[in-house]
Amino acid sequence: MPRSVNHVASRARRKKILKLAKGYWGRRKNVWTVSKNAVEKGLVYAYRDRKQKKREFRSLWIVRINAAARLHGMSYSQLMGKLNKSEIELNRKVLADLAMNHPEAFKAVVEKVK
Repeated sequence: MPRSVNHVASRARRKKILKLAKGYWGRRKNVWTVSKNAVEKGLVYAYRDRKQKKREFRSLWIVRINAAARLHGMSYSQLMGKLNKSEIELNRKVLADLAMNHPEAFKAVVEKVK
């Protein structure tokens, strides 16, 4: 008696991976074993970088706030310390946006905490 195999499920599983590999270069897009490894690695990177993205944006905001604060004679740490003391609750994202796009508003915040 022939062996029973579920071709429908295994083909669907492979098609799912090959669909995720669409746009890859060379054999990574159409050879099952190569594309499976490439897709798995890509998904690992995607998971990791969703976490790293948050770190990178926070450090970018800090750099921007520091640069803008130094234009007004204050360092980043001094500014953040005085903001906390004066109980002005602006997060780094908003402060960086003010520093980049609304320098007059950022200057008003700095003058308020000086």
